[in-house]
Amino acid sequence: MKAMVLKRIVDLAESRAPLEMVDLPDTVPGEGEILVRVSACGVCHTELDEIEGRTPPPSFPVILGHQIVGRVEELGRAAERFRVGNRVGIGWIHSSCMGCGPCGAGDENLCAEFTATGRDANGGYAQYTVVPEEFAFEVPQVFTDTQAAPLLCAGAIGYRSLRLTGLKDGQTLGLTGFGASAHLVLMMARHRFPSSKVFVFARTGAQRDFARELGAVWAGRTEEEPPESLDSIIDTTPVWKPVVEALKNLKPGGRLVINAIRKEDVDKDYLLNLDYPAHLWMEKEIKSVANVARRDIGEFLALAAEIPLRPEVQEFRLKDANRALLELRERKIRGAKVLVID
Repeated sequence: MKAMVLKRIVDLAESRAPLEMVDLPDTVPGEGEILVRVSACGVCHTELDEIEGRTPPPSFPVILGHQIVGRVEELGRAAERFRVGNRVGIGWIHSSCMGCGPCGAGDENLCAEFTATGRDANGGYAQYTVVPEEFAFEVPQVFTDTQAAPLLCAGAIGYRSLRLTGLKDGQTLGLTGFGASAHLVLMMARHRFPSSKVFVFARTGAQRDFARELGAVWAGRTEEEPPESLDSIIDTTPVWKPVVEALKNLKPGGRLVINAIRKEDVDKDYLLNLDYPAHLWMEKEIKSVANVARRDIGEFLALAAEIPLRPEVQEFRLKDANRALLELRERKIRGAKVLVID
């Protein structure tokens, strides 16, 4: 099979081609696993962190990609959930122990043995991939393959983030950062909380215009003050400045949910601006989002089909994965980038 492979940590400021197209032996599903012929795979900011070593894979070479849509090609021994030819989706969660307290409570994302697709196990920048059948999901027919791909991470993690805000209809929501995940959250929020107003903080004018197109009542720069204080804010950025700026815009008792796998050190000094009375007093809360659980993906796909939620998508061929990644790094973003695998 053909795959775009990461062989080592790469500084993207120096290399324009971190991934290499290679031919690999066909992969075989093990017990309880399914072999999936990949048709589409979303491109995520987390892949930049893997490539540059901020969230490094445990071993190399590795196939990145964790927003996967494809068809079941082969069943491993004792695999019974799907039939050959079924369309399935695979997200960031590749497996967990299924026996600990968090797994028993439906929080597999908190399992000590959590493994990630495209980091701890080979992912979807390839013609085929393998996954335990319990961690694959039926994809609603209302979506095309490329529409469904970004739903499996950007959408699912956005769904978990929105759920963790505790938002009620009529309360105000802020989104700081406006890429693949946030634009889906905005559409979700407008459907689930029709009386709520959504405010967006984004770096570029194009992103702010896009937010208004999707129904944001206000869109400004990261450091701008919105016309009113907000009940909840979701931060989807990899830096610290939006965290500090968001806290000052929360109402008393408001909650900031940080939807990021890590934060860069590039602006860590911005935390020195944190002022307890202005940013944290009056019982404001900060909550992080750690990965996704199976329920997040399953519940979100059902909600997305109900809306129906149509992500904005830019398509690239598998061989152009490096170009898609570099555009993401350079913040050339409108919606989600998706690889189409022949």
